[in-house]
Amino acid sequence: MHIALIGATGFVGSAILAELLQRGHQVTALARDPAKVAPQAGLTVVQADVQQASQVAQAVKGHDAVISAYNAGWANPNLYDDFMAGSRAITAGVKAADVPRLLVVGGAGSLYVAPGVQLVDTPEFPAQWKVGATAARDALKLLQAEQDLAWTFVSPPVMLHPGERTGTFRLGGDDVLMTDKGPAEISTPDLAVAIVNEIEQPQHLRRRFTAGY
Repeated sequence: MHIALIGATGFVGSAILAELLQRGHQVTALARDPAKVAPQAGLTVVQADVQQASQVAQAVKGHDAVISAYNAGWANPNLYDDFMAGSRAITAGVKAADVPRLLVVGGAGSLYVAPGVQLVDTPEFPAQWKVGATAARDALKLLQAEQDLAWTFVSPPVMLHPGERTGTFRLGGDDVLMTDKGPAEISTPDLAVAIVNEIEQPQHLRRRFTAGY
C-alpha cells in the first residue's frame, strides 16, 4: 500500500515507520523539516506544514491511507491550540485529497475507567500530561462527528514504553485495558504492529480501539 505518515520521527511515529517499511509498504513522510527524516528504502519525504490543510492535501493525494501520529510538542506552551489546529487541518486535508482512510494515534487519557469517567479527569492523572491528553480527547470528539471520513482512532494503554516487538497483544475498545496487576502496557513496536494491522485489515472503522498485553 501507499501510506502517508505524519509524525514519522516521533516516539510512536518512528515505530510505525519501521513497521510499515518492514512489511513492504511505500511510505510518504510529511515533515516540516525533511532533513530530520533519515533516508530509507521505500520512504519518500515531502515538506509540509500539517497545520495547513492545503499542504496536507497536496502531500497525501493518491495514497491509500494516512496515519497521523501528530504531536504539537509536550513542551509547547501553545500545545492545546496547536494540537487542535493540526488535527483539524489533517482531517480537512485528507478529506480534500479524497484519501479513503485516516488512522489517528491519540492518547490514553480519553479511555474510560468507569461509566462516564475518562482517565484524564481522574485525580491521579499526571498534571504534566493533562493539556496534551485533553487535546487528544477533543480531537477524538471531532472525528466522532465526521460523517464522510473512514477514520480510526488508536489509544495506547496507560503504560507505553520502548521494548521488543512480540506481535502478541490483545485489543480493547473505549475502556482502559487492565490486568490482574493493574493497567495494561505495551511496547511502541507492538503498538505499531496493531496500527499497521488495522490499516491492512480494518476492524475499527469510525471507532476507537486500544491495545495492550
